[in-house]
Amino acid sequence: MKISVIIGTRPEAIKMCPLVQYLKEHTDFDVELCLTGQHKEMVANILPIFDSVPDYNFNVMQTNQTLPQLTMNVIDCISKYLSERRPDIILLQGDTTTVLAAALAAFYLHVKIGHVEAGLRTFDLQSPWPEEANRVLAGHLADIHFCPTETSRENLLKENIDPKRIFVTGNTVIDALLIAKRKIEKEPVLVAGLPEEAQPCNSNHKPYVLITGHRRENFGIGFENICSAILELAKRHPEMNWIYPVHLNPNVYDIVNARLQKHSNIYLLSPQNYLEFVSLQMHSVLILTDSGGVQEEAPSLGKPVLVMRDTSERPEALKAGAAKLVGTDCQTIVETTDQLLRDATAYKKMSCAINPYGDGLACMRIADALKKLCGENTAKEISSL
Repeated sequence: MKISVIIGTRPEAIKMCPLVQYLKEHTDFDVELCLTGQHKEMVANILPIFDSVPDYNFNVMQTNQTLPQLTMNVIDCISKYLSERRPDIILLQGDTTTVLAAALAAFYLHVKIGHVEAGLRTFDLQSPWPEEANRVLAGHLADIHFCPTETSRENLLKENIDPKRIFVTGNTVIDALLIAKRKIEKEPVLVAGLPEEAQPCNSNHKPYVLITGHRRENFGIGFENICSAILELAKRHPEMNWIYPVHLNPNVYDIVNARLQKHSNIYLLSPQNYLEFVSLQMHSVLILTDSGGVQEEAPSLGKPVLVMRDTSERPEALKAGAAKLVGTDCQTIVETTDQLLRDATAYKKMSCAINPYGDGLACMRIADALKKLCGENTAKEISSL
């Protein structure tokens, strides 16, 4: 059976490259890796970590490209690729523009679709935007659904998805995280932009809080409030460093640099490669983020996560107590962070919570499901879906 794995962004690369690696090493499937180029440079930095070499790269990104333009470009290039290569199934991950556009292209050409990290929902099409719409639409075009948790499976059942096509596998991000963690423990990495005394691999480094942010719904006043909160926290806690790899989108970069530069215990860094970012997570005290992937990774590392969003499609970490929604209200962010830094009991309760997103065996479970559905050497069963 011929499988095409199609990715476009850094998170997709992190979550899908371990699966590509596993499928090539442990199955007889014919696997091709295709890049749309939605995050060209950031994806290129991920591939070597997992010994991944793309078979196709479509380089769809253009300067000042709108979402409709990006969507049309991905549909066009993926349609041409599928018409030429005719895979039996494509595998997509998550909720990006690449995912929605590739799913539409495959649907139009009657190519089967497997959706990894299926069933995540906030039930609000505006939050996160446009990701919630992307995953809902792609999910209803998909033929096979690989859910990270039982909650995501239940979401799909409520949408009348055939239970025989749903598999709970855990999240492949944990597979990727554990691979990266082993590499870092074997050979520590240095983080560009940090002085030696602040390096995570330095056992005497000053304790620090890690910050990330990039969500479109936080553009404008949201990021203004986040910056105000960081400034206040840095003043209240001079014993801590505040480390922020800043997303390059001007809606984030311009505000953050204008507000947070030139403070002795705030470090604004360039976006980090995956191993460096995992190292930053591993050695942090806690994490402030609006990222979905960080909500999944941090609990495996015992790091409390304060989620700077009003909704989350990952309620499992909230229910487990490993994460807490704080939105983008300055006072809420400051007070909640301050409490965790001062209250050892509250901190321990969050840091010891069990990660609900998997055990590092998601890739194996996805491969086993594909074997079960399709057989090692035939696509007959999948063609009948």
